[in-house]
Amino acid sequence: MNPFSFLFQKRIRGFRLAELAAFACLTTLVLGVYFSKAHAGGETAKIGDVDQQITEEQRRVRLLNAELAHLEEPARIERLSEQYLGLAPIDAKRETNSTSLMEIARAAAEPASKKASVLAAPTIAPVSTPAVQPAAAMGPQLAAIRARASERPGR
Repeated sequence: MNPFSFLFQKRIRGFRLAELAAFACLTTLVLGVYFSKAHAGGETAKIGDVDQQITEEQRRVRLLNAELAHLEEPARIERLSEQYLGLAPIDAKRETNSTSLMEIARAAAEPASKKASVLAAPTIAPVSTPAVQPAAAMGPQLAAIRARASERPGR
């Protein structure tokens, strides 16, 4: 006898055991496909959400890049620096080339050495006293005030 013949000959409530086994396998396969498709549908929805988020983020990046380009406009920065910081473009006469930089550095160092020597030797200025002027020389208004003060009783 064949060991598989038992499956084809044994009956349970009118069904062969092989038929019941095939029905169980078929049911398992159908349920497996159904649940895998349901899971794939959920994953598809998640992928759609992520794609939508990516699209929104790309839109925000474009918007921020446009705002950055506006904020970094040289004319705008120049206008704001003049308005709030009091900065202005450098005059053309203040521009120099690389060969004359050494002369500028020497000229800038000379006044600093002179200032240091002036600070090292203190100077004392003579104190002058203000000259006393007669009341007539100070003006007619001051003379009138003094005359009224002398006329008051109690003084």
